[in-house]
Amino acid sequence: MEMKKISDALSVSPQIVQDDIVAIKAAGFRAIICNRPDGEGADQPTFEEIEAAAERVGIEARYAPVQTGLVKDEDAKTFGIAMTELPGPVLAYCRTGTRSATLWSLNEAAHKRPVSEVLAATKAAGYDMSGVARRIANGGRTPTDTGDASFDVVIVGGGAGGIATAASLHARKSDLSIAIIDPSDVHYYQPGWTLVGGGVFSPEQTAKTMGSLIPRGVKWIKAAVAAFEPQNNAVILDGCRVVKYGRLVVSPGLKLDWGAVEGLEETLGRNGVTSNYRYDLAPYTWQLVKEMKEGRALFTQPPMPIKCAGAPQKAMYLSGDAWFRSGVLKDVDIQFMNAGGVLFGVKDYVPALMEYVQKYDATLNFFHNLTAVDGAAKKATFTVGTPDTKPQQVTVDFDMMHVCPPQVAPDFIRVSPLADAVGWVDVDQATLRHKSFENIWSLGDVMNAPNAKTAAAARKQAPTVADNIVADINGGSPVSAYDGYGSCPLTVERGKIVLAEFGYGGVLKPSFPKFFVDGTKPTRAAWILKEKLLPPIYWSAMLKGKEWMAKPEPLNVAAE
Repeated sequence: MEMKKISDALSVSPQIVQDDIVAIKAAGFRAIICNRPDGEGADQPTFEEIEAAAERVGIEARYAPVQTGLVKDEDAKTFGIAMTELPGPVLAYCRTGTRSATLWSLNEAAHKRPVSEVLAATKAAGYDMSGVARRIANGGRTPTDTGDASFDVVIVGGGAGGIATAASLHARKSDLSIAIIDPSDVHYYQPGWTLVGGGVFSPEQTAKTMGSLIPRGVKWIKAAVAAFEPQNNAVILDGCRVVKYGRLVVSPGLKLDWGAVEGLEETLGRNGVTSNYRYDLAPYTWQLVKEMKEGRALFTQPPMPIKCAGAPQKAMYLSGDAWFRSGVLKDVDIQFMNAGGVLFGVKDYVPALMEYVQKYDATLNFFHNLTAVDGAAKKATFTVGTPDTKPQQVTVDFDMMHVCPPQVAPDFIRVSPLADAVGWVDVDQATLRHKSFENIWSLGDVMNAPNAKTAAAARKQAPTVADNIVADINGGSPVSAYDGYGSCPLTVERGKIVLAEFGYGGVLKPSFPKFFVDGTKPTRAAWILKEKLLPPIYWSAMLKGKEWMAKPEPLNVAAE
């Protein structure tokens, strides 16, 4: 944590965690303002967790969330009121501190503080508010006819898809100027969190610094995106800075919508409620599994789409296996609460999975959508509605509950001109080119192609996007097609995996001959692949532009 002083009354910082509160108190702060919405990042504690820790040491905390980059004049006014009402000095935080610095700048300017003084104060703290000055001068709107920086290719998102695309582009055309926009300091290998929750990996094995992974020769812009103006080939960043592009790649990942389930944010990480979808909670999953000797364990799955659709049941299988091995399975009631109507979307893999459902004596409850949690009372409420019945509420007691949160596109995607009617980036499912803007592509979790949202999918998508961008730069038409490939290594027990690999329409797309890995059956070979081989392939091949077993399919122009 780095606290940056802007004035005697205010300092700002990047995301804080509960363990930082004691140091914040020791530094003399009497109040905290949270400007970051819950669920924005996979390593982010909720405001309720921060507030509880602050209350224990006598610090007042206030929640004033601002959507990534979407700082409005009303938000600045709210921030100013909070600064007036809260005891000072105040520490405000968001993901990087930029939103908080922007709010202060706009509020100060609205109260007639000279813009030069605002810029000097924020610059001394390490924040460039020159874009805010242009917004003030332009009557509240950020002009995009010119930019603070310009690149041949701008990539939004430094996750699996974004970095892999940058590496693949650089390998094809090393003279391109490429920038990755991402505010995160840490890059996570999220497929590993299932194994953290199963006691196989440590959390540290799934994280590396973002700076160590950005390809050499690629510019990293450490900022969040506020908005897109595709008609001007411009991206507006936090702090109202503008980046111009020749071609744009959009790959920012999903938003975990914890707040969509009433009471969930307040009880995450305690009262037996956990989730492998958050970096800091996956170890709690394993703690709960080890401690549980009897009682009811719920495993929830929300409506699609979600990233790694097999992850909710992977948590169930690995937990069941641990209880089986420790001899307590007979005393644990496992309940799988699935908002959908099938165990897995590709039927070829269901028979093998059902064998493990029976082995762990798990009850499958379909069309059960988690809507509320009372952690202290250990009760979960579900809306149950089959296609031909009226929805009704049921409440289920639990001793442990693993939650997969509802998931949506990030706010700045959903409200952008790039989105379709339901909020996903609108692309051609073969070329991954935007349907309306010919110099924009998208891959990963936020685009609307009907494929599984997995890292394995991004591994195949990145070379396709790279091929087609280079073809476009050279004046040609798209040359490569993505076939919908996705992979879901279903960890059915410690040491065995059902390796589901499939493309558009559920067509099986195995990577290996059946004698080595029969994906429709649990195998030791697939476990070795998941535990030992895939992590180094991810870090050292996919993110380095080495396209092992990921070469794009040629686009069949005649079939279009």
